Amino acid sequence: MTRSVDLPGERFEFGGITVHTAGQGVPLLLVHSINATGSAAEVRPLFEHCRASRAVFAVDLPGFGDSLRSDRAYTPRLMTDALHAVAAQIRQRCGTAAPLDALALSLSCEFLARAASEAPAHWGRLALVSPTGFMGRRVWRSAPGSTRAVPGMHRLLSLPLWSSALYRGLTRPGVVRYFLERTWGGKAIDETLFRDAVVAAQAPGARFAPLHFLAAGLFSADIHDVYDAVRSPVWACHGVRGDFTDYRGMAIVPACAGWQRTVYQTGALPYFEVPGAFNADLDKFLAGPA
Repeated sequence: MTRSVDLPGERFEFGGITVHTAGQGVPLLLVHSINATGSAAEVRPLFEHCRASRAVFAVDLPGFGDSLRSDRAYTPRLMTDALHAVAAQIRQRCGTAAPLDALALSLSCEFLARAASEAPAHWGRLALVSPTGFMGRRVWRSAPGSTRAVPGMHRLLSLPLWSSALYRGLTRPGVVRYFLERTWGGKAIDETLFRDAVVAAQAPGARFAPLHFLAAGLFSADIHDVYDAVRSPVWACHGVRGDFTDYRGMAIVPACAGWQRTVYQTGALPYFEVPGAFNADLDKFLAGPA
């Protein structure tokens, strides 16, 4: 099978999930974002940095990268359960019962926070890069497990007459570049990431998970309750350029929750733009007390 993600090191698969791994030491899990072309390739710079001092694991979430891309319901529950399963695999491979440190990007921060709230003994320090759920002043405290899916939207987007054509249109190289430029906030994008995104979009079944994303079915309507329930140390960071700069909603995070926050003069992927500063901040956070 042709691989859409080419990270250095080894990889293993279980239950339709692919995980890339390298390095030795205390394990660290990296989780890519959710978008039309998402995959573990999005965390490549962090993977390459962290493998020098840790056993680093980068997952391709269900429906993305080299994981199973079948036509099924893609929900926060599916993604959260995948993280629970990956964490169990990592503990087994590393021979440790210690809580697992993890970093997630954008919408996947919601899945990681939910996993940590559900199994606090299994999760250690959490780094949330450009986390979702904080745009504007709206408070998201709906029924547990509820989503922000637009009624009927996924059914409309997935109609056979145009679902494939819609996805092909969204993932044309010019369109992929456009959205990356918006993510970077007008600055020069990383060309390796651009090429990785274009390749990821060509895999069979690549459209299924992104169509659920476009219908808002992967956003949690109870996310503020989830964030409140996290008991792990949390470092949240984000940039000030591009489409992901509204973090007024972070006022809902209580000071007693122990969250740290860093703002970079970058777009939504600060570890690409200021790797030295970001890696130093990440290493300092991960080295802190449990």
